[in-house]
Amino acid sequence: MLNRKQNTRFFIVGSIGIAFAILIFYFSLTSGTYPLTTSETFRTLFGIDHISNHELVIFEFRMPRIVIGALVGLALGIVGAILQGVTKNDLADPGILGIQSAVGLAVVLYMFIIQGNIKEMSSFGIVGMSVWGWIGGMMAASLLFVLSRYRGELDPKRLILVGIALNAGFGALTLFISLKMNPQDFEMATVWLSGSIYSASWQQVISMLPWIIFIIPLLIWKAPILNVLQLHEVAIIGLGVRTNRERMILLVGSVGLISASVIVSGSISFVGLLAPHITRRLVGIHHQHIIPISGIVGVILVLTGDWIGKTIFAPAELPVGIVISIIGVPYFIYLLIRKSRKVT
Repeated sequence: MLNRKQNTRFFIVGSIGIAFAILIFYFSLTSGTYPLTTSETFRTLFGIDHISNHELVIFEFRMPRIVIGALVGLALGIVGAILQGVTKNDLADPGILGIQSAVGLAVVLYMFIIQGNIKEMSSFGIVGMSVWGWIGGMMAASLLFVLSRYRGELDPKRLILVGIALNAGFGALTLFISLKMNPQDFEMATVWLSGSIYSASWQQVISMLPWIIFIIPLLIWKAPILNVLQLHEVAIIGLGVRTNRERMILLVGSVGLISASVIVSGSISFVGLLAPHITRRLVGIHHQHIIPISGIVGVILVLTGDWIGKTIFAPAELPVGIVISIIGVPYFIYLLIRKSRKVT
């Protein structure tokens, strides 16, 4: 049971996180190669001024990009919390476990076989890639869980090792298929796979919304079950929880969110790793609090990374995936060192 103090802390952290995300939203909306003042931005947003250049910059370029960044960050942050809870391993991450790579492989294969051109995508093409990516992610996740079991139980050490191996294998296959594309498509695929929301559109926003609307409430509803799954297997069975069924539901939902995210942004690594760790330091270990706050932290990470990538390195632009990786790799090494010290 959650006490009043924990709920108050959750509310305060959530409110501060949302306020900070709105602040980053504002910075991203007003900054770039075509800077806008606060007055120009708000007058355009509320329809007071109808300057075509301002409307084009805000509604066609910046707003879709910011909304996609927020949705992707929300999805990856929540998925990171779910995967770390299901596997009982705080190093679990959609990228490290190979699920993102599998979705990326499925999408690149789809582009190569069916469309052959990734510069222009219709609404039907985006939906098709989303389903294709979900199938690829589910196959990878099933393979991951099968190979990581030991005596009928999930082995966290095996999970990381198998995930790293699958990640390398899927990455190599993705590169091989990408090399078979024409030069223009290969260049676009390379930027996309590095984690970029540069070419975001309202079509992509619409393609993500069904996954967000239906899956995230389900995962939050399953938060108490996720708390129970942190116990020993014998204790879980004693409480009458059907572990395989519950893990599969959480896994299917997570893969759905990963697929929807990879379709529109490529493989943005480390968001799913960093967000839950930051969240647990802020609100504790209860997944009723961890899941939503991880989503908010994920939003902040992606929007901040995208803002840094397009402003600090101007006139060049660094994909958000690379910016977050620059932060995430040292933190991942720190986690590995800390975990090894605990074992010894």
